[in-house]
Amino acid sequence: MRSDRSLSAPLPLKIAAIGGLAFLHIPILLIFLYAFTTEEKSYQFPPPGLTLQWFAVTWNRPDVWAALALSVKVATIATAIALVLGTLCAAAVSQTRFFGRETISLLVILPIALPGIITGIALRSAFSMADIPFSFWTIVLGHTTFCIVVVYNNAVARFRRVSGSLIEASMDLGADGFQTFRHIILPNIGTALLAGGMLAFALSFDEVIVTTFTGGQQSTLPIWMLEELIRPRQRPVTNVVAMVVVLVTALPILAAYYLTRDGDQIAGAGK
Repeated sequence: MRSDRSLSAPLPLKIAAIGGLAFLHIPILLIFLYAFTTEEKSYQFPPPGLTLQWFAVTWNRPDVWAALALSVKVATIATAIALVLGTLCAAAVSQTRFFGRETISLLVILPIALPGIITGIALRSAFSMADIPFSFWTIVLGHTTFCIVVVYNNAVARFRRVSGSLIEASMDLGADGFQTFRHIILPNIGTALLAGGMLAFALSFDEVIVTTFTGGQQSTLPIWMLEELIRPRQRPVTNVVAMVVVLVTALPILAAYYLTRDGDQIAGAGK
């Protein structure tokens, strides 16, 4: 009897898979191509020529660096807040039983289920009613609403797979709450938190709709790119920025994949 590994996929399935991959990645390759075009105002295919000048132009554009710095700071702080609050919510929901637990779980998940424009309008109305001026922190608060959901979903799934006997044994052996968290809980949920944190950072970094309603006059990198596409000065600069973002974000995504692919091996599972 042949093993499952020796079975070859049908030709139509292979063609469909190749077509799906091409549909996903050809637009990204076009972004890379137009980062080298000599045409400044429009997209021509094939490009009339190739040049490296736009990389130097991008490097010397202060507006690019300002937008990039704002996006990184917002995403970093929003992710840090989400890691703390999302982990605490996941621990409470998965490790204890109390009245209204399922309702709280639904309310935590709700922000990512709502359309971004609804969340943006709601946040803008709340900030206006509270006389809170739009600033860096209003963007952070807006991004944190959906970053918490990502961390929560990863953490709660992992918490439910951690054997409760491990925590009980730690307490029986004299460990306090912090020691139990450090030596028992954190090693078991660490990869889930890493994956959730990296996904939350990525979602915050490229968020547009909520930022539009909460950012005021400030421009994160996605807002800057959108404005450049609408009113371009040097269109290839936008493609250079997009290419760099793709290359930089690919590295942590690959790292997260390799760190979390063995996440089913949980200490104490089944005990």
